[in-house]
Amino acid sequence: MQIYLDNAATTRISPAALRAMLPCLEEHYGNPSSLYAFGQDARERLERARAQIAARLHCEAKEVYFTSGGSEADNQALRSAARIGAAKGKRHIVSTAFEHHAVLHTLDRLREEGFEVTLLDVHGDGLVRPAEVAAAIRPDTCLVSVMYANNEIGTIQPVAEIGRICREKGVLFHTDAVQAAGHLPIDVQEQNIDLLSLSAHKFHGPRGAGVLYARTGVRLTPLIEGGAQERGRRAGTENLPAIVGMAAALEEACRDGDARRVRVAALRDRLIRGLARIPHAVLNGDPVQRLPGNVNFCFEGIEGESLLLLLDDEGICASSGSACTSGSLDPSHVLLAIGRPHEIAHGSLRLTLSEQTTEEEIDYTIDAVTRAVARLRSMSPVWRDLQSGARPFVIQ
Repeated sequence: MQIYLDNAATTRISPAALRAMLPCLEEHYGNPSSLYAFGQDARERLERARAQIAARLHCEAKEVYFTSGGSEADNQALRSAARIGAAKGKRHIVSTAFEHHAVLHTLDRLREEGFEVTLLDVHGDGLVRPAEVAAAIRPDTCLVSVMYANNEIGTIQPVAEIGRICREKGVLFHTDAVQAAGHLPIDVQEQNIDLLSLSAHKFHGPRGAGVLYARTGVRLTPLIEGGAQERGRRAGTENLPAIVGMAAALEEACRDGDARRVRVAALRDRLIRGLARIPHAVLNGDPVQRLPGNVNFCFEGIEGESLLLLLDDEGICASSGSACTSGSLDPSHVLLAIGRPHEIAHGSLRLTLSEQTTEEEIDYTIDAVTRAVARLRSMSPVWRDLQSGARPFVIQ
């Protein structure tokens, strides 16, 4: 038996996406840049996918640029906004301490190039306060970048309010929507978003395909040179099968999105209630303002890596945080940002559901986690110290 509860890392490709991709692999494999009819057939399919995605983001098709995924889109968004700002003498950027590393590492590089970066603290509930964003904006601020929904603890940020503040102050607003796209409604017009990143494999599309939305008037700086593809903003022959599959997956995810969200959120809450019964356990992030399928707990007195191995023995695929840093022994920067001490952050578990998850799988997982935590605590000298009173509990 295998239970896949790591959908924040990647998802199973949907049948709709596969059906859309196969003709582009077998029959319509022309280069969209070629002028003959075979190539123009590929171009037509490419532009049809662009229009599909634009409709779901509520933007114009010409504002959609295809990338290899969310990390590339994040990099290009930040570098483009920084270059626009620098041309106007503005070299200050506002972001948060719990962004994805695709954003944080790009900000590190921009610091080396002379930009000043303000990283806002994140509160214990994992939510960004719009008033604090407003207070951080200065006359020389060129960009605010706040993720739509956190990839580890699933908290949904008030992007529309942050976007409104940025629009009023004449500052570009970027949001990393990699975890949100296909799971939450997105309207870049109503939410005052200038730049947005998404990745296909987070909503049952193929890996290797992503989107950068850039509002008309925001000139993108190419990261890859060598061709005129994507209106000169991203060189390289377009990955037509993956792009078409991404459009089909997003279309399917959004078509019945409300029903999916209700069902998955009910399973999420069932899992939260079950895990909350484990002594000295705490849910990370706001219990309501969170992604429908995200559950993230810390268990005192254990190591998250050991817990993952025991769950793997039970057939459960889980994570202790971002898949991009799963090889790191350092505690999650997200959990540290919301105030979890190092020793607590080390005992984290992220379980992320999909619409294929069942009640039976949730109940099995609750039992398996409960048993695994008890087993690890029974072998832990730290747990013995906690029980004996030699050291105080952090999680009550």
